[in-house]
Amino acid sequence: MTGETVPGENLPEWLRPLAELASSVEAEQLAPTFPHPPDNARPAAVLMLFADGDDGPELLLTERASTLRNHAGQISFPGGASDPGDADAAATALREAQEEVGLDPATVEVFGQLPPLWVPPSNFAVTPILAYWREPQQLHPVDAAEVGAIIHHPIRQLMDPANRFSVTHPSGWKGPGFDVGSEVPLWGFTGGIISRLFERLGWEQPWDDTVTRPLPEIM
Repeated sequence: MTGETVPGENLPEWLRPLAELASSVEAEQLAPTFPHPPDNARPAAVLMLFADGDDGPELLLTERASTLRNHAGQISFPGGASDPGDADAAATALREAQEEVGLDPATVEVFGQLPPLWVPPSNFAVTPILAYWREPQQLHPVDAAEVGAIIHHPIRQLMDPANRFSVTHPSGWKGPGFDVGSEVPLWGFTGGIISRLFERLGWEQPWDDTVTRPLPEIM
């Protein structure tokens, strides 16, 4: 089920720095608060799928259904918990993407992965899988009760300082947020990975992290 693994030289020029960084980036650089999963953490994987879209390089995101009891409306990567039959983390990420949004794994070229990162609330050890979608196709939520929308988001819009701010949580937590045109901003685990990874790549533009927004009531 895994997509074809391709060397960096077969990727578009703009994506090659990410392929090179993937082998050296450390968990502490992506998740400084909780970088290393404990031994009893459950394995999981998410798919960071990049493509050349109509508005330039883009990243595939999903919006969880607004009717879900947990994490309603949250923006995330396709992905989920590993199954016993999954050969590796890439197989998990691709299987989950197929089940959630109908992505054909044969159309995806995996070119790397990031270190497993800990998500304490669910006790998942999440491995982000890096992949390139050479010929993007129209996708639709497979289960509308789980996935509310699919977002092909241009990276230049993600990095636009006008769309950047800090999200504040009632617990006192504060972290990077992105306006992607949805009711709930891109934040939390997914927002943190994007913010810190893109900063290390040199894709980030200066933005004002003192501008804050509270999480909407739906969360």
